[in-house]
Amino acid sequence: MPDSRLKASEREWFAALEGVVYGNSFSDEREKVVQRLVPGATVKDLARDREALPRLVKPRLVPYSEPGALQRLDETDRKLVEVGFLYVCYHRHVPALDELIARHVAGKEAPQADRIASSVTEELARSGFDEDSALHYFAFYFQLRRAFHFIGGSLTGQCDSMRQFRRALWDNVFTHDMRAYRDGLWNRMEDFSTLLLGETGTGKGEAAAALQRSDYIPYLRDKRRFAANFTDSFIAINLSQFPESMIESELFGHRKGSFTGAIDHHAGVFELCDAHGALFLDEIGEVSVPVQIKLLRVLQDRTFTPLGSHEAKRFAGRVIAATNLPWAELRAKGRFRDDFYYRLCSDVIQVPTLRQRIAESRSELDDLVRVVVRRIAGDNQHDLESIALEAIHRDVPRDYAWPGNVRELEQAVRRILVTGRYASDLGAAASKEQGFAELAGSGQLSAKDLLGHYCAMLYRQLGTYADVAERTGLDRRTARKYIVDYSKPN
Repeated sequence: MPDSRLKASEREWFAALEGVVYGNSFSDEREKVVQRLVPGATVKDLARDREALPRLVKPRLVPYSEPGALQRLDETDRKLVEVGFLYVCYHRHVPALDELIARHVAGKEAPQADRIASSVTEELARSGFDEDSALHYFAFYFQLRRAFHFIGGSLTGQCDSMRQFRRALWDNVFTHDMRAYRDGLWNRMEDFSTLLLGETGTGKGEAAAALQRSDYIPYLRDKRRFAANFTDSFIAINLSQFPESMIESELFGHRKGSFTGAIDHHAGVFELCDAHGALFLDEIGEVSVPVQIKLLRVLQDRTFTPLGSHEAKRFAGRVIAATNLPWAELRAKGRFRDDFYYRLCSDVIQVPTLRQRIAESRSELDDLVRVVVRRIAGDNQHDLESIALEAIHRDVPRDYAWPGNVRELEQAVRRILVTGRYASDLGAAASKEQGFAELAGSGQLSAKDLLGHYCAMLYRQLGTYADVAERTGLDRRTARKYIVDYSKPN
């Protein structure tokens, strides 16, 4: 039987394993700990050979596998060794969990959840875990695999800003200390709102969906299923699409007869979002101050009242908000209330632009083109990838700012697959440049034309209305108007 305390070398080894198990999967620190445990290996190596580290862990668990052996360790050492049993059990069930995720994503029935739950609880019970703890860890295992899938797999890119972005998203899901999350925060995350900042087309909606799909969902022992389906629990609303008179109804719902045209009850998005879901409020910077006040009350009290009703309803989900507007400017000009901001900013995450990603690593563009082609046409489409890459490098200037970001790149790839080129927009800009030069030389341009051309040129170089406004000294909306008017077809 083992002693009541681990040897110093054992304690150091299991402590390092704990750093791998509970560390941020996209952090440099985790990479260093992996190399301590498996000299010469990297996190990518462990992803390719999933059994590399479990092979080292299993022999160290043998002395504590006999009935009661683990319980004879003091509490600190027992928790360290328990991590080893949890880690081995997790990796044994990774293929089944990944299959379960794939079936959910494909909209297929997934009856094997109960089978996996039984296998996990039986294995952990042999290691001394009670059934409630084992079921909690089973739900935690499922959450981890979804986070790997949606944060690590869906948000591609190897440049530094994307690695930091994935690290920030992982912390947003599990907090910076996964042990504290595991023990006490896993069922409190609806109290932590998130604000995503980034230009149009950078992928804020995709990031928000990845966060929601990585949420913890309890496993219901009596019903032999999870409490919710992660594919059904994400609700997104773009607030800029609705006139002021409609926003409250879309958010909070209304009752029949509450206003002219309200011919039936209508459930708003706060009512539709379940306790294990997330509500994504896109373009939050566009809402008026009165609506901000009502949203603030929902975040503070977790209750809302549909229009025309006196019944207070409870909102139990999580709020993720996003804007492409310059946040500091909104607050400085009083267009966004500070108290509302402080309710939204439990975590503020900046989504990198495409031009930033390309500036950090030129290969980022090629990698993204391949990803987009695979999304459109499926895997193993190397010929289509070659066609798209050739056209991008031939038709798009190397210093192009990609003002539409990843969304623009996706449409560029689609256009190339249809027409074989991506030159029409850029060619139109070049033609306009030539025409402008001729008109300017003959003194036929108005002040509006001069400003329109200059703002449009800066927009192509800088990529955002805010940057153009800062460079020219114009108000952002004025700069945007000049750019949009100048860019309209003649």
